[in-house]
Amino acid sequence: MDARVPDPAERILAGLDPQQRDAVLAVRGPVCILAGAGTGKTRTITHRIAYAVHTGVAAPSQLLAVTFTTRAAGEMRGRLRQLGVGTVQARTFHSAALRQLRYFAPQVLGGPLPALVEHKARLVTQAGAACRLTVDATLRRDLASEVEWAKSSLIGPDRYPDLAGKAGRRPPLDPATVASVYAAYEQLKQQAGLLDFEDLLLVTAVAIEEHRQVAEEVRARYRHFVVDEYQDVNPLQQRLLRAWLGGRDDLCVVGDPHQTIYSFAGASPEHLLDFRRHYPAAVVVRLERDYRSTPQVVGLANRLIDGAQAGRAGTVRLRLVGQRPPGPEPTFEEYADEPAEAAAVASRCARWIRAGTPAAEIAVLFRVNAQSESYEAALAAEGVPYLLRGVERFFERAEIREAGVLLRAAARSPQSGVPLVEEVIAVLSSLGWSPGAAPAGGAARERWESLAALVQLAEEFAGAAEQAGPAELSGAEGAGGQPVGLAEFVVELEQRAVAQHAPTVQGVTLASLHAAKGLEWDAVCVVGLVDGTLPIQHANTEEQVEEERRLLYVGVTRAREHLALSWALSRVPGARRSRRVSRFLQPLLPVRHPASAAGRGGSAGRGGSPAVCAGCGARLRTGAERALRRCAECPGEVDLGLFEQLRSWRSSRASEQKVPAYVVFTDATLVAIAEARPQDVADLVRLPGIGQRKLDLYGADVLALVTGGSSPDG
Repeated sequence: MDARVPDPAERILAGLDPQQRDAVLAVRGPVCILAGAGTGKTRTITHRIAYAVHTGVAAPSQLLAVTFTTRAAGEMRGRLRQLGVGTVQARTFHSAALRQLRYFAPQVLGGPLPALVEHKARLVTQAGAACRLTVDATLRRDLASEVEWAKSSLIGPDRYPDLAGKAGRRPPLDPATVASVYAAYEQLKQQAGLLDFEDLLLVTAVAIEEHRQVAEEVRARYRHFVVDEYQDVNPLQQRLLRAWLGGRDDLCVVGDPHQTIYSFAGASPEHLLDFRRHYPAAVVVRLERDYRSTPQVVGLANRLIDGAQAGRAGTVRLRLVGQRPPGPEPTFEEYADEPAEAAAVASRCARWIRAGTPAAEIAVLFRVNAQSESYEAALAAEGVPYLLRGVERFFERAEIREAGVLLRAAARSPQSGVPLVEEVIAVLSSLGWSPGAAPAGGAARERWESLAALVQLAEEFAGAAEQAGPAELSGAEGAGGQPVGLAEFVVELEQRAVAQHAPTVQGVTLASLHAAKGLEWDAVCVVGLVDGTLPIQHANTEEQVEEERRLLYVGVTRAREHLALSWALSRVPGARRSRRVSRFLQPLLPVRHPASAAGRGGSAGRGGSPAVCAGCGARLRTGAERALRRCAECPGEVDLGLFEQLRSWRSSRASEQKVPAYVVFTDATLVAIAEARPQDVADLVRLPGIGQRKLDLYGADVLALVTGGSSPDG
C-alpha cells in the first residue's frame, strides 16, 4: 500500500510559504493563526480545510467555516470549490444559525421558525412611543444601535445603564431611558412572536445548551470548526461557538488584533488574545509576509502600529515583511482647507489614471461618511468617475433631501439683508441643527455632520461670490452685483446634485475606513487626517483612541503600491488654520516636514512629499535641499537672495520677540514666499503657513521685502 500523501494534498501544499505551510499542516485543533494584513489569510485557511479533507482528517460534511460577511463567505466557497472541496460549508454566523434553528424549531419552539425582524425601525419607534418619546429617524437608528450592542454583548435592559457607562458608550438619551426603550422593544417583539437577528444566535445557542438531543445531533454533524476574523467576534457569537463545540477543541481561529475596529458594535479581541489561555496546547502560527503592499507601505504600517499606547489589542505585535518589489514612498500632504485638499486628491486620482492605473484600482478613504460630499464634487469637477461603497450619496441622504425642501421653500420668501450663511443656518435650525459640537449617538452625529456640510457649502458659495462677482456664479446671472442669496444657493445645490448623480459603472471608490476592511486597491488616498476626525472627537478613552489608530492602520494596509495621506488646516477657505495633523501621523512624517517641525500643520501641500524633489522626485539628502524642496540638480524658481533676506528678517523678529525662529515662520513658508514673490495681501494669504494672525503681525514686513521697499521696522 502506498503510504505517500495523495497527489491532491501535495498540490495543495505547493506554493505556500513556510508559515502558511505550518498552518495548513496543523489540521487538528486547537490552532490559532495570527494573520497580518496582506499575508494570504484566506488562501491559508482554505488550503488548510482542503488539506484536512484530502488527507482524510475531516469529512467535508463535518467541517463548518464561519466568517462575518456574505461576501467573505462567498469568496471562501469559491476558493474551496477550486480546491476540490466545494461541499464544505462556509457561512456567516447568522446564516449557520438560521439553517440550524429552522431545522430544530418544531422540536425546540413547538412550531415553525418565527418571522424575523429584518429592520428594528418599526418596533423601536413603537417602543419609544410606549415610553412617551417622540422618535424621529435619527433617534430610531441610534436606539436600534444601542439595542444591538447590548444584545450582542449579552446585556439585558436591567444591566444596560451600568454597563453602558463602563463601556464608554455615548447613547443618544440618558442610559435609564434607553434601557426603558430596550425593555419595551423586547416586550413588543415577544408579544408579536418575532425574532431579531441577535435572537437568532441566542436561541440557537440556548437550544443546544438546554436540549440534549439537539446538542448531540449538532455536535455529531459538525466536528471541525474554522472561524475567520476572530478578532471581531462578540460575546453572543462566542457563546454560540462554545455551544457548537461542546467542550471539544477541534477549532481553528484566524485573526489580526491590529485590525480590531468594531468594538463599538460589541466586537472584542479578547477571545483571540486569550486563545492560548483557554487552550494551552494550541498551535500558534504567525503570518507576517505581506504579499499585498510594497515595502514602503508595509514599513509605514509597521511604524504606525508600533506607536500603539494602550489596550490589549496592542500586546500582540505582528511585524509585517513586504514581499513585493520596492515602490514609491507614501506621501504626506497638507492643505490650507478642505476644498483644496479634495481638489488636490481628485487631481492626483486623475494623474494616476492617465499614468495607467485603472479607476477601479483607486480609492479615497475617510473616517466619516459626511466627508464624501467634498470628494464627490471634486472628482466630478475633474471628470473622474467614482462610486460609493457603504456610503449613501450625499444628496440622497434623508436629511439632505429634507433640508433641500425647506431651503427651496425659504428661497421663495427671502429675508432682505440677511447673509446667505445665516439664512441657511436658520433654515437648518428647524431640523434641530445648530453650530457647535456634534451630538451623541452615531446616526445623530452623522446627520449633524451632513447638515454641517451644507453650511460649509453655503460658506464656500458666498466666499466665491465675494471674489468672483455674483454674475460669474452658477444660477446667479443677472444678479446685478448684489450678494448671492438663498435662491442662487438652491440652484447651486440642484446643479451639484444633478452632476453627481450621473451613473457610473466603474470608477474611483469612495468609502469610509470601516467599509474598506477586507478590500485592497493599487492606489489609496487616506484623507482628512486631523485630530478630531481621526481620532474622532468622541474617542474618550485610551482604548477608543487606539481603536482609531487601528482604523488608520486598516486604511494604510489597503494600498498595494501608491499611498497618499493628507489633511487640511481649516474647514473652509479663509478660515483660521487651527487644525492639527492627526497625532498618529506625527511620528511618521518625513524629517523636516513642516507639520513635524512644530507639532502642527504649517504648510499646504505642493504636489509631493517634502522629502522628495519637487522637480524630479528624487529623495532629498541635505538640509539645504529639504529646505528648498529641490535637489542640487534641479534648480528651481526660488529667489535665493530674497530667501536670505527673509531669513535675516525672521532672525531679527524672533530675537525681538524672544521666540524660536520657526515661531515667526518655518523655512518652508519662507521658501514658498521666495518662490511665489507675492505682490499683495491676497497673494500672501494663499501661501502655506500664513494665517490671519501672522498676516497681521508680519504681512506688511514681508510684502515690503518682496517688493523691494523698506519694511515698517526699517
